Amino acid sequence: MSYETIVCEEDGLVATITLNRPDDGNMFTATMCHEIRDCIEGIRRETRTQVVVLTGAGDRFFCIGGRKEGMEDTLLYAGVLPTLEMYEAIDRLQKPVIASVNGFAVGGGNVLQMVCDLTIAKESAVFRQVGPMMGSFDAGYGTWYLEDIVGKKRAKDIWYTNPKISAAEALQMGLINRVVADEKLGEETRKYALEVAKRGSFALASIKDAFNARHGGVSGLSRVTHDLLLRQYLETGESKELRSAFAEKRTPDTDKFGH
Repeated sequence: MSYETIVCEEDGLVATITLNRPDDGNMFTATMCHEIRDCIEGIRRETRTQVVVLTGAGDRFFCIGGRKEGMEDTLLYAGVLPTLEMYEAIDRLQKPVIASVNGFAVGGGNVLQMVCDLTIAKESAVFRQVGPMMGSFDAGYGTWYLEDIVGKKRAKDIWYTNPKISAAEALQMGLINRVVADEKLGEETRKYALEVAKRGSFALASIKDAFNARHGGVSGLSRVTHDLLLRQYLETGESKELRSAFAEKRTPDTDKFGH
């Protein structure tokens, strides 16, 4: 499928989604938010891909936030940039998503890499939250996720004073996982993705859903019980016996329960 603002490429077990607006800092638009959501939902429904890499086009910007122009003149949802569509799609995806930060990750771009399961960055990458100094804020994923990652006091400092954070500093505080030489980012990202892809896909899906169940409420728990457990249950002797007994209008054989 072709997209207007992103590029999606498959290479074996790894799919790479590239934010493709380098002349504008790879900033989100409403179209990009929806395209990333749709792309990830497509990956969710196929079994070829084991790991997803998310990166930015060019060598300067990962993503520096979102363009709010073009939203409807309303205080309701239509007047907001639909970034939550992307974040929720990444959370729902039962495959690890690795952010490969190739430059500035600012505002919503920094939140985007936080929502990803893992982050690898080049040495010259810079991370920053700028909302409160630019008339904006992220009062959801950008706060709770950041607190979980770096702790409440440091998260508040990042939001209240908006410091520029180098890749080395981000690694030290646990904001990201790995830092590599600028010229090695593509190669090392690929190695990282394949390292993860060698793990059991069902096991990784279970782990990701378990992490998400903590803060996802009924949706998070449903990802475990419905998405992971239901299919297995449908293959059990118990489930098959209950279906047969119902169809045949007879009492089920309880000796087959639990098997």
